[in-house]
Amino acid sequence: MYRFLLSRRWLITLLIALLLIPTTIRLGLWQYHRHEARVARNDLIAQSLADRPVAFDSLSTAPGFTVPKGLTWRAVTATGQYDPEHEFVVRKRTDSSGDKIGYFVVTPLRLADGEGTVLVNRGWVPSGDSATAYPPVPAAPAGEVTLTGRLRADETSAGSGIRDRAGLPDRQFNLISTPQQAKETGAVLLGGYLELTATTPTPADQPELLPEPNHSDIGPHMAYAIQWWLFTAMIPVGVLVLVRREAKDRAKAAAEAELPPVAVPA
Repeated sequence: MYRFLLSRRWLITLLIALLLIPTTIRLGLWQYHRHEARVARNDLIAQSLADRPVAFDSLSTAPGFTVPKGLTWRAVTATGQYDPEHEFVVRKRTDSSGDKIGYFVVTPLRLADGEGTVLVNRGWVPSGDSATAYPPVPAAPAGEVTLTGRLRADETSAGSGIRDRAGLPDRQFNLISTPQQAKETGAVLLGGYLELTATTPTPADQPELLPEPNHSDIGPHMAYAIQWWLFTAMIPVGVLVLVRREAKDRAKAAAEAELPPVAVPA
């Protein structure tokens, strides 16, 4: 009754089904692992933001230091004086709403303990009249300041997906990178940078501070994983339905073929 399954058409159909099952299982696992990574990231951010700030110089942020994942977003404090001479802007960055494109303003802070200089992302400013001109930027506070910020790892093209191209206007860059700036300025820059959240004393004017990262949205990955696994379960069910339908149609055709011919009146 089911010998038709040995036909070329059905063998190809069954082979495709057998290949699809492990493929959809793996796709579901891939989405599930992305879900787990998103949840872990959210937990890390929430914990880092909830922890009390620690002194920046208490961390091992030596020159060339790569900020580990466990310290990313860690709230830190630092005291020193800004170095406006080596300030720069980072192109094509959006404001807190994500609607306007402008620049991040990054100013080096020479630490009061003399251990080096750390880059500080002071916030966002809108674009100026020209993409080649340096945008209007509120001046960095003069004198000694104490600031609080979120510790971030140096940006790279591989990690951010942003292409770092040469030939940009003066003091404009695509990435916040201490190795790049150390090469440009010759300064001793400590690894990573700070995303400013507060300054003491508070300046009268400053760039728009960046908001806390979103750590409540878990994304659609779990829903996608469930969809792939439902599709996995549907494959054998669909094949079984097709097999039963084919068998039923063949049985019906065989039964009709065995019926005696109907006499046609002369």
